[in-house]
Amino acid sequence: MVTPLPYPALHASHSGIWICSSDGETRAIGKGEAIGRVAETPHILLNAPLLGQRLGYPDLSGLDLLELFAFIHPAQFVVPTPAGLAKALGLAPPAQEADIAALCRQAASLLLEGLEAPFWKEREGAWSSAQALYRLRWPWAQEVGRKLEKPVEAERWLFSKLPEWEEEAPRPAPRTVTIDRNEALATLDSLTGEGSEEREGQKSYAAAVSQIFNPRKIKGSPNMLLAEAGTGIGKTLGYLAPASLWSQQAGGTVWISTFTKALQRQLDRETRRIYPDEETFRRKVVVRKGRENYLCLLNLEDALQGGFTGRAAILAHLVARWAAYSKDGDMVGGDLPGWLTTLFRRNGATALTDRRGECVYAGCPHYRKCFIEKAAHASQQADIVIANHALVMVNAARGREQQNRPTRLIFDEGHHLFDAADSMFAARLSGQEAIEIRRWVIGPETKNRGRRRGLAARLADLASYDEEGGRAIESARHAAEALPGDGWLQRIGEGEPFGPIEALLQEVRAMVFARDESQSADAGYGLETELTHVEGPMIDAVANAAEAMDGLLKPLVRLGQRIEHLIEEGPDWMDAPARARMEGALSSLGWRRDTLSGWLSLLSRIGGPADPDFVDWLMIDRFEGREYDIGICRHWLDPTIPVTEVVTKPAHGVMITSATLKGGGGWDTARARSGAVHLPHPPQEFEVASPFDYPNQAKVIIVTDVKRGDMAGLAGAYAQLIEASAGGTLGLFTAIRRLRTVYARIADRMAQSGLPIYAQHVDPIDTGTLVDIFRDDPKASLLGTDALRDGVDVPGQSLRLVVMESVPWPRPNILHRARKLAGGGSAYDDRIIRARLAQAFGRIIRRADDHGHFVILSSSFPSRLFSAFPEGTPIERMPLAQALAEISKATSEMKESGLSTETSLMHDDPQ
Repeated sequence: MVTPLPYPALHASHSGIWICSSDGETRAIGKGEAIGRVAETPHILLNAPLLGQRLGYPDLSGLDLLELFAFIHPAQFVVPTPAGLAKALGLAPPAQEADIAALCRQAASLLLEGLEAPFWKEREGAWSSAQALYRLRWPWAQEVGRKLEKPVEAERWLFSKLPEWEEEAPRPAPRTVTIDRNEALATLDSLTGEGSEEREGQKSYAAAVSQIFNPRKIKGSPNMLLAEAGTGIGKTLGYLAPASLWSQQAGGTVWISTFTKALQRQLDRETRRIYPDEETFRRKVVVRKGRENYLCLLNLEDALQGGFTGRAAILAHLVARWAAYSKDGDMVGGDLPGWLTTLFRRNGATALTDRRGECVYAGCPHYRKCFIEKAAHASQQADIVIANHALVMVNAARGREQQNRPTRLIFDEGHHLFDAADSMFAARLSGQEAIEIRRWVIGPETKNRGRRRGLAARLADLASYDEEGGRAIESARHAAEALPGDGWLQRIGEGEPFGPIEALLQEVRAMVFARDESQSADAGYGLETELTHVEGPMIDAVANAAEAMDGLLKPLVRLGQRIEHLIEEGPDWMDAPARARMEGALSSLGWRRDTLSGWLSLLSRIGGPADPDFVDWLMIDRFEGREYDIGICRHWLDPTIPVTEVVTKPAHGVMITSATLKGGGGWDTARARSGAVHLPHPPQEFEVASPFDYPNQAKVIIVTDVKRGDMAGLAGAYAQLIEASAGGTLGLFTAIRRLRTVYARIADRMAQSGLPIYAQHVDPIDTGTLVDIFRDDPKASLLGTDALRDGVDVPGQSLRLVVMESVPWPRPNILHRARKLAGGGSAYDDRIIRARLAQAFGRIIRRADDHGHFVILSSSFPSRLFSAFPEGTPIERMPLAQALAEISKATSEMKESGLSTETSLMHDDPQ
């Protein structure tokens, strides 16, 4: 028998507020009473930030069940809703919202009882963690402490029990082999399993992929395949079959690059079919991400030893609990619950990762246990590395891991390759970027900022023993003072810049405001102007800024040369830890020198003739009317040029694949946006259509009577459509402001209808968790922007209606205008729009038994864009009333056929 806790519980939604008293009685209460009660007495809650938002009380705190779950079951998944928690604990889901407060009390008691269970597998470290959390006044600490017994033997400190990675000999170059088509298909059969559905499209796809693994004929011209495979073909297993076969026969590594974390997780699951043994799987398959995704153990140690205070310190201890049980230490999209950091308003979360590139590499005391280094070293011996587009480009561009450069690459979600390259190979000289360089050189300039990170602190022994190196560090520190420091934005706004870089940014700001012709009252958007016709004060400011940057670059170059010399010479004072610090500093120096060189190159061209390969502009970034950055930007007109040089040409075999690879155009578009046009020989091209019966499974409806700009009408249309579909709706918006307005107008109405609704940019929940909630509840609906257009995989009845509030026109900024001019004018825009529509439409049908509607609330939707949808898909223009009747009828038929919206459906994406 579970003993109830002596605490009341509170639940609030758009339809009401309920409290369950400590004696188990539930009643509805008003907002004022609820706020007064939680301010005086600890209450059991579920997701305090979300409840606080609904009560209009952002400082709401209490006994949050999600925090307790994270302590007791670290690295375990739970959907952070009442139904999700009930399912995880084996409780009956609440029948109505009034039952949720009582459920919270029951769940709390059950979770705490689990602390005494003999089979609790996450017991190690719990007692020590609970003691630390008690000192930090964690609300649950007292109740947890009552249930935990002090262990007979002292518990090991986290940093002593994490496993160390082992150095291994470099993997030899792969053998030269040719993949036999029949062997590849036999491997595919073994992965799909006996009795699986015969898919000819998947077989022909796998056979085509096999060819990229054949020996390369000419250096600089890889075997390249562009493959467009519709949803449902089974792309993932289609390329994993020949990839794993080649790795087995050749002894080489295949890198599979994705754009979304969702596909990385899916690939991680699918590769288990190749290596069902857990130990073999961990050795053969490695997931790689950028450094900023992983927990930094040195930052965590600093946080646990007093570097964090208040709620941030509590978060650090919960993250430490997770780190002891995590598969790979991935804090973003890994097994750390996405909702955990949002419970703490992300207070301290970013400081636990290496977001500023301050890693000291082998100089770190936790280097041998580092999650990042463990993944990097494991990938050198792995058969399959699951990475992302950005990491592949970063490693290639910065010359990392050259001895293990991947020779076989598969870019899934290849339609994002162009945009990923655009971000990677751009230059941005801004106040935010410059202040990061300053902090890296000088270190934190205020007290109580945690461990010291400046160059002088990290290389103190070099400064002490090597006079030349010490002078270079001091010169760099002095030169870095010319970069923007804390308060730079306020000084510029007040017309009192400090130093030549801030003076340049002030001139940039003045020029942008002087030339702005947007005449827009929408302060939510940033401002920009072309970098042309520059004269007078701007030219002088550019010259002074360039001189200051050169003054910093020179000592950093000298310091790098000195470190290289000392590493080779090996003086008596350089022991192993010192050498490790030198090597780590050298790697970080290379990054900063490259950044400064890029800025100098950008400044050197200002006032001169325009470079046709680049697009340059000045910008002011703003959010909700507040300026947060100022700078100068440079992008490649065609970013696939550098990708081809540093990534594609050195490889032996490359495939770029997607369900929408042609991007709303033809193969010429695919070749242009993949960079294939820059190769000496044309790529092979392969196309296979989706096997789904779109004429009978889906329909496109263009609503003709919702007026553009009528927010009341738009909100009413969304509410009625969601009600007609009984939830299961993904609403896509082209502007955050309209999303928020619609959500504010319909949230209460949806709650009264018993149809939960969530919104990106509104609810204090990360996007990944919002999708998890949406997937888990077929009655729920989700509103969002671009990130949800092609990053959501929700098969089954949880997603049966997609609604777009307008045609997704490209934002007409300077960069887009230049590419439009070079890419064919309005036809260029049409290709972008068709690609976006195809990606959004692709959310609807993910399985052979899916059915759904795709609704566009735009009476002026151009007929020329109809080709964005699969051939044969019914497309009809109609008024809203007719659309509602049709969707309601489909919903009723679904219920009658037994596809109940009461049942949670969680399936993998049928790639």
